Amino acid sequence: METTRSGFLQLVYKYGTVAVVVLVILLFSLLNPYFFTYDNITDILRSISIVTFVAVGVTFSLIVGGFDLSVGSIVSLTTVISASMMVWYQQGAAVTLLVPIAASLLIGLINAFLAVKIRIPDLLATLSMLYIVNGIHTTYSKGYSIYPNMPMEDGSTAPGVIEPWFLWLGQGEILSVPVPVLLTFLLVLITHIYLTYTKQGRMLYMTGGNLEAARLSGIPVDRYRTLAYVLSALFAGLGGILLAARVGTGQVNSGGSMLMDAVAASFVGFSVFGAGKPNVFGTFIGAILIGVLLNGMTMLNLPYYAYDIIKGIVLALALAVTYYQLRARKK
Repeated sequence: METTRSGFLQLVYKYGTVAVVVLVILLFSLLNPYFFTYDNITDILRSISIVTFVAVGVTFSLIVGGFDLSVGSIVSLTTVISASMMVWYQQGAAVTLLVPIAASLLIGLINAFLAVKIRIPDLLATLSMLYIVNGIHTTYSKGYSIYPNMPMEDGSTAPGVIEPWFLWLGQGEILSVPVPVLLTFLLVLITHIYLTYTKQGRMLYMTGGNLEAARLSGIPVDRYRTLAYVLSALFAGLGGILLAARVGTGQVNSGGSMLMDAVAASFVGFSVFGAGKPNVFGTFIGAILIGVLLNGMTMLNLPYYAYDIIKGIVLALALAVTYYQLRARKK
């Protein structure tokens, strides 16, 4: 009996999250005939593309035993910077993309300096940066969203527009597949290969698995922790650029909701196929689960204030399964 129970728990732990995704899709498909259609599925994938970018960044910080809380504020900053480069300053592609990317990399380096060099606990260091970056992007935008023909302080209107090539990144399609979806698939594939099959990827996992043991083994743990925080900020910055391209404006404070969705997706990923550790493929499945839930509840006209309750329940269940299994392994 005990063996049967143990085997059942192993199955639940290994395939439970994927089974939940399938069951949720089936349920919403039965309740709404328009749910399981090509257009709606692509809408779901398009909607989770930005969250996936941010969640992959969070996953990198989790891999080295840290936790980056500043990603939402980075999304907000890079969204308004990229929009302002075109709308305020009429810059081309190079400046529009490189300036927000450089800003996100700088924030990642500051996070690493605080957490790795000064040794402030990761949560506190990145929480501090969350407030700082929020203040910076709000001051930069003066609290306003950035859009074409917006009124300026001198009484004129903004001279630039959101360029078509930029909108294509967030709204375009290739062979009927949205560009953000293709970029997300490419991101997940490349980062999965990097973490699974490269020396650097294995070193990142070893650093997070046991920091002192990794240090004694000769691994430059500070360097890999720094790399993780820089990549976390970079992917959040790319998510912010993609968000501006999708909505066609620089929405102030737009990244606030991204943090919790990204964190939820990252932690749900722990339980995908029994990984028991942060992993990019699991994070993507977690993002899909959250996207499916939000889309299905919207199509059923459920009250918006119930969304956070559902996301919280899903995260709590995923964590319960993950940490129950981790405790079982230690016994």
